[in-house]
Amino acid sequence: MADDKKFVPFVSSGTNLKEFTVRALLIGLVLAVVLGAANAYLGLKAGMTIAATYPAAVIGMAVLRFFKGSILEENFTRTVGSIGESVAAGAIFTLPAFYISGVWSGEAFSSLSSYLTASLILITGGTLGVLFVALLRRVMVEDKELPFPESVAAAEIHKTGQSGAGGSKYLFSAMIVGALVKIAGDLRLFATEWTSFFKSTSATLASGKTLQGGFLAGGPSISPAYLGVGYIIGPRLSALNFSGSVMAWGLMVPMLLAVLGGSFVESLQVNQGLDANSLVAWENAANIVWREIVRIIAIGGMLVAACFTLYRMRSSLGVGLKRSVKDLKRAAQGSGESVERTEKDLKSSWILIGICIAAVLTFIITYFIFHTSVLVAIVASTIMIVLAFFFAAVSGYLVGIIGSSNNPISGLTLTALVVTALILVACGIKGAGGVAAVLGIAAIVCVAAAVGGEMFQDLKAGHILGGTPWRMQVGDIIGVIISGFVMFGVLIILNQGDINMGIQQGYEGGFGSKNLSAPQAGLMATLSQGIVGGQMAWALIISGMILGVAFILMGIKSPMLIFVGMYLPFSTVFAIFAGGLIKGILDLYVARRKYNEGQLATVENTGVLLASGMIAGEALMGLVVAVFAMFNIFFSDLLSIQQPQYIIGLIVVAVIGYFFVNIPLKAVKR
Repeated sequence: MADDKKFVPFVSSGTNLKEFTVRALLIGLVLAVVLGAANAYLGLKAGMTIAATYPAAVIGMAVLRFFKGSILEENFTRTVGSIGESVAAGAIFTLPAFYISGVWSGEAFSSLSSYLTASLILITGGTLGVLFVALLRRVMVEDKELPFPESVAAAEIHKTGQSGAGGSKYLFSAMIVGALVKIAGDLRLFATEWTSFFKSTSATLASGKTLQGGFLAGGPSISPAYLGVGYIIGPRLSALNFSGSVMAWGLMVPMLLAVLGGSFVESLQVNQGLDANSLVAWENAANIVWREIVRIIAIGGMLVAACFTLYRMRSSLGVGLKRSVKDLKRAAQGSGESVERTEKDLKSSWILIGICIAAVLTFIITYFIFHTSVLVAIVASTIMIVLAFFFAAVSGYLVGIIGSSNNPISGLTLTALVVTALILVACGIKGAGGVAAVLGIAAIVCVAAAVGGEMFQDLKAGHILGGTPWRMQVGDIIGVIISGFVMFGVLIILNQGDINMGIQQGYEGGFGSKNLSAPQAGLMATLSQGIVGGQMAWALIISGMILGVAFILMGIKSPMLIFVGMYLPFSTVFAIFAGGLIKGILDLYVARRKYNEGQLATVENTGVLLASGMIAGEALMGLVVAVFAMFNIFFSDLLSIQQPQYIIGLIVVAVIGYFFVNIPLKAVKR
C-alpha cells in the first residue's frame, strides 16, 4: 500500500468471481431499507446516526455464507446495504423541517403529493452523490494521503470472514434483546421514564419581588438504543452531551421559572383546571420554558458550533475544494483509456446525462411544486448542482481522513441552506414557497453529501478487496432509489404514530415533540423561516450564539454535542450518558488487563456489534409500534397495567450494562 503502482487487491483484477448477483442485490436492498429505517428512528429521537458499514458487512457475510457466496458478493452487499443509512441521514436532517416550519403541516405531510415530492428529493440527491463519486473515485481512493480508516476496517472484516470468524451472533442476539426490551416497555411491564418536580421555597429579594420556582428531576430513559449510542460515542463525548442537558434543566429552566414566577404558571392554558401551585402545573410550565425558550437558545448555539466545526476543518475543506476541481479535470482526461476490471467506473456520458436530469428535476420541484418564479427555479437548479458537487467531494475527502462516522454532514447542510437562502432571497423569493425551495435544495445537497461520503468509503473498501467500481456504483443507485421511496414512508409512520400516541398520553406529538425531537431539522426550519420569512427569534438565537462563542473560548472541542444535549429531552441524554459510562467501565477493565492490539480490536468490534444490534432491534420494533399507533392500536392498552415500576427498568439497564462489559471481555478469552 506504500506504493500505489505495486498495490495488489485481495482479489486480483484478472480473477472473475460472482459479484453483482440477484441474491447479493436483494440482500443489500433489504439491509439498506432496514438499516436506513433504524437510523431514521434513531436520528429523529437522539439527533445522531450510526455508521451502517459494519452491521451491513456482518449481516451480509452471515447470509451469503449460507449460499456459499464469494467475497466480492459480500463486498457488493455491504455497499448496497450501507447506502440506506446515508439516505436516512439526509432525510431526517431536512425533511421533518417541512413539518416543523408549517410548509407541510397536519395531513399535508402524510399526503401522496408530499410523499412523491420528498421521494423525488431523496432520489435526486442520492443519485447525484453516486454520480459525482463515480467522476472522482480513482483519484480519491488511490490517494496515499487519505487513510480511509473505516474502509480498511470494513475490508478486514471481510478478509477475516473468509477464515470462518464472524460476529453475526453478537449482532443478532443484541437485536433480539433490543426488540424485547422495547416491546416490554410499550406493554408497560416497567416504566420507561421517571420525572418529578421539586418546588423550592419562596424567597423575597431586596427589590420586594418574590421568587418561586424549582427543579424538574428525572432518570434515564429505559432504551437499549440510547445506551447503544452512548456506548459507541464513549464516555467523553456522552459526558459532553449530558453537560448540555444538565445546563438546560439545572440552570436555564429553573432560572427562567424563578424570573417568570407563579403568575406565568397561572397564565398557561396547560393546567387544565389544576391548582397553579400544584407540582403538575409547575412541571408543565418547566417543559414549556424548555421547549419554547431553551431549545431556541440551543439552536443559536448549534449554528455557531456548526460553523466552528467547519472552521476547524478549513484546511481540509480548502484542499478538498481545490482537489474536486482538479480531480474532475483528471477524470475527464482519462475517460478514453482501456482499464482493468477493478478500475472501471460508470461511463462519463451516462454520468453527465444523469447530472442534467437531476438539474431538470430540481427545476420541476422548485417551479411546479413549490411555485417559485422561473428565475428562482433556474438559480436553484444551478446552486444545487454546484453545491452538491463540491460538498460530495469534500464529504469524500473528510471521510478519507476521519471516517464516515465523524463526517460533519449537518454542518455542510447548514452551510448549503444558508447560502441557498441568501441567494434565493436576493432573487425575490418569499413566503411558504420560498421556505420550501430553500429546504428542498438543502435536502438534495445533504443527501448528495451523505451518499458521497459513504460511497467513497465503500469504494475504498472495494478497492482493497478487488471489487468492480461500476457494479458497486450501479448497485448504489438502485439502493438509493429503493431507499428514497421507502424512507419518507418511514418518516410518515413515525410522525403520525407519535401524533396519535401524544393524543392518547396527553402531549403534543409529531416532529419536534419529546419523542421525536429531530434537532437538526428543527435548526433547518428555524433558519429557513428566519432568513426567508423574517420570523427568527433573534434575541434567543443570538443568546445561544454568544454562549457558543463562550464555549469555544473555553477550549471545548465539541460544542455541538453540548447544544444537542440542551435540545434533546433530559431522559434521552441521560440514557446516552449511561451508555457512555458503561463503555468507560469496560475501558477501565481493559486498561488494567493490558491487552495487546489484537485483543483491543476484539473488545472494540464485539462491543460495537452489540451496541449496533441493540439500536437496530429497538428501532425496528419502534417502527412496528408506530405502525400500530397509526391505526390507534396502542400496546400500552393490551395488559392494562396502571402503575408500572421504574425501578424494574433500571434493573434492565443494569443487566444490559453487565453484558455490554462482560461479553466483549469473554470474546477476548475465546
